[in-house]
Amino acid sequence: MDDREYLPLSWLGQVDYCPRRAALLLNERIWVENADTAKGRSEHERVHDQRVERRGDLLKLYEYTVFSDTLGLRGKCDCIEAQRWEQGCRIRAADFPVRLYPIEYKHGSVREESSYKIQLCAQAICLEEMFATAISSGAVFFISAHRRMEVEFTPQLRAAVQARAATLRELRDSLRVPPAVYRPKCKCCSLREYCMPKVKASAGFYCRKMVQEATGEVDL
Repeated sequence: MDDREYLPLSWLGQVDYCPRRAALLLNERIWVENADTAKGRSEHERVHDQRVERRGDLLKLYEYTVFSDTLGLRGKCDCIEAQRWEQGCRIRAADFPVRLYPIEYKHGSVREESSYKIQLCAQAICLEEMFATAISSGAVFFISAHRRMEVEFTPQLRAAVQARAATLRELRDSLRVPPAVYRPKCKCCSLREYCMPKVKASAGFYCRKMVQEATGEVDL
């Protein structure tokens, strides 16, 4: 990788959800909390109370920093299960070879979300690069439901990760904010009042400035 900055791995999910939202977060440093984001943040904080847990041949590593020079990304895994496996890789936390299994924590009910799978697969790609290993699957754990959804890291999913990483890099390098396109999911977006997806671009710029002056920006 060259001298460009590492971009936040977690924002691949933002790009998948909405490139405009990702650009507002990345380039304009806009963040607005709503009930869903607040609940998710609180549940993540409780998960991360303990950093390392060991039970025999199984280790659980919490809030583990990962990076990829290939993707130009850096972030944290909510949890990595490292199970003893003689054909596995070596990590500092274990005195035996292990198979790595990343787990991403989400709140709410169990549901299929492409952004969750992309974020999880990106974590796996980082780990593969860091430890010269292969990871075939991981899981999304839904905290409220106490259930796991296993995710297979298929070639198609890996290609989607590469594509979203390229989009994120392009948004950052160009400092571009894509125009708003209203979709049903806009109703649940915490940035809706700032983005104003139903307002035309000319009026939207003026209205955003008015909202910013009235409420103030919240930096990341």
